Amino acid sequence: MTHTGRILTYSLALTALLVVVVVGSAMLGPVRIDPITVSKAVVNHAGLTAFDVSTAHQTIVADIRLPRIVLAAIVGFALAAAGTVMQGFFRNPLADPSIIGVSSGAAAGAVAAIAFPALVPLGGIHLPAFVGALVTAFLVYAIASEGGRTPVATLLLAGVAIQAFLGAMISYMLVHSGENLREAVVWLMGHLHRSNWSDVAFALPVTLVGVIVLGAYTREMNVLLLGEEDAHHLGVDVERTKLLLLTLATIVTAAGVAVAGVIGFVGLVVPHMMRLLVGPDHRILLPTSALAGASFLVVTDTLARAGPAEVPVGIVTAAFGAPFFLYLLKNREVHTL
Repeated sequence: MTHTGRILTYSLALTALLVVVVVGSAMLGPVRIDPITVSKAVVNHAGLTAFDVSTAHQTIVADIRLPRIVLAAIVGFALAAAGTVMQGFFRNPLADPSIIGVSSGAAAGAVAAIAFPALVPLGGIHLPAFVGALVTAFLVYAIASEGGRTPVATLLLAGVAIQAFLGAMISYMLVHSGENLREAVVWLMGHLHRSNWSDVAFALPVTLVGVIVLGAYTREMNVLLLGEEDAHHLGVDVERTKLLLLTLATIVTAAGVAVAGVIGFVGLVVPHMMRLLVGPDHRILLPTSALAGASFLVVTDTLARAGPAEVPVGIVTAAFGAPFFLYLLKNREVHTL
């Protein structure tokens, strides 16, 4: 099979899986709805036609369940794509989208907005979280850069230091958050329980544009796996490419974290799963990881709301992701890239 044929085959299969997962998730809840009714309600909401669906079922699917499911797919798509880029960028199998402090920066912005709303000039949580993530990432980059070069090891260490500092700041704000403590803690655990279409409108364009542009640099990602010196000899502008990849991965991660809180293991485990299936070529790995990440987060969020008491989705992703990653380690399937 040709390279293009492999991309199309895997992508179509994973897209079909995502559609099945989305419909299945929309069926489940206190009110069970059959898949035909769900599909009709989705088509009605898209304005493509007008099927005969009861008002109650249309409202449940289109206004309550679907925004949450679509947002879960977007966030999973974003985190898995960013995780794929970060693992290739750092040539480190333990890298994930939060490795340079993006999630910590978003958490600091969100907790500040929750704990001290009067001190945050930006309305809501999304924008402070998004700005906090971007500011943190570029602060780490500025600290690690010297003489026009940014050593990857220095970038990683700077990220660890900034994460530790922001962790202390977040703890301080939580101590002084008063009656807003529960809301802040739930946000830090990762959540999708208050999702609406405005959240989707915030995250979708940033995520799609970011991942599409990243897709144009998959050849450079492959070359960078050979090492920076070899990449330079093969015609890659290493420093410019590193900055571009880091910027795009940061923006994509920030969009996801800003609307859903800190959700771990999606960007760490999903790229490993897909690397085992499709190989290390980023031209195939990036789109397949993104689509698999979308399905993974929809499934885990469905499980998060399936019990008698809903739990934050970040707890569910960790419960599934950590054992799976340990399994990979035990079977020596996680290697230095």
